[in-house]
Amino acid sequence: MKTYLVKQKFRLGGERFDIKDNRGNVDYQVEGSFFQIPKTFTIYDSQGQIVSQITKTLITLLPQFEIKLSSGHSFYIRKKFSFLRDKYKFDNLGLRVEGNIWDLNFRLLDDSNQVVAEITKELFHLTSTYQVNVYDETYSDLVISLCVAIDYVEMLESSSS
Repeated sequence: MKTYLVKQKFRLGGERFDIKDNRGNVDYQVEGSFFQIPKTFTIYDSQGQIVSQITKTLITLLPQFEIKLSSGHSFYIRKKFSFLRDKYKFDNLGLRVEGNIWDLNFRLLDDSNQVVAEITKELFHLTSTYQVNVYDETYSDLVISLCVAIDYVEMLESSSS
């Protein structure tokens, strides 16, 4: 099992921040584009290799975000039409989501119902801070990319309202 601590640090400008494990080691680094349209975030591993890229799709009726992993796998987060609370759908994720995604309190399960990861929002912090427990480390890149993408979507949604 690997545990990560992620703190929300997205702004609309270009920036760079680290995702650390429970011992304080930097395992991932997130870099946002500054003058690029559409806005893109790239996630690097501790050796500087690209893990994934998160991009907002420009020409869609409702917001859509593509997450491309370096393994070639890609998945989408799409906003669904709803009058009350924002709802999103995950396409091609390959995992089942249980819990409340937008409050950052959920679990990811594989096809055999084994818990792959748990994401929990920590309370009493000035910025959004959440703990990511990855039980199957082969999914680490996907889980971290998903968490960063959700955080990015939340930042864009809150800045537009």
